Amino acid sequence: MVRERLEDYVRTIPDFPEPGIMFRDITTVLSDADGLKLAIDEMAKKLENVDFDVIAGAESRGFIFGAALAYNLHKPFILIRKKGKLPCETVQQTYDLEYGTATIEIHKDAIQPGEKVVIVDDLIATGGTVEAAAQLIEKLGGEVVMMVFLMELAGLCGREKLKKYNVESVICYEGK
Repeated sequence: MVRERLEDYVRTIPDFPEPGIMFRDITTVLSDADGLKLAIDEMAKKLENVDFDVIAGAESRGFIFGAALAYNLHKPFILIRKKGKLPCETVQQTYDLEYGTATIEIHKDAIQPGEKVVIVDDLIATGGTVEAAAQLIEKLGGEVVMMVFLMELAGLCGREKLKKYNVESVICYEGK
């Protein structure tokens, strides 16, 4: 059954992973051909008047949406991975998690100085991962011209952390 709104493809699971959380499950978007097409089409609309050279996506769901969007728009796709997963020389960025830290990497030759980059991911929550991704791109001389997300959890204030960037989301949920 084709649905008109992308929100209608997202499954909400109450009290996961803990009581009071409304988990927004994108597997139901991915497992429906019409839902996936709508997701990519809606993300592409966010980029209609944006001048950019490259799409970058963070592991792992950023790969799904970023690669499909790059294919759709005929742009190169750059991987941002967890530490130790890329085979060539990398630059890395460590960022804070709720309990501890994480490190992501990008190939040193993935972004050329002056390239305009769009970062794509499935979700903006606290903004920590995508902020680190932007810092990696900037270390290599790239310019982050936009960040595009399928969903935003506004209650976690990730947009505030990313206020120096142009941030767009297809769906915005008010809570956490």
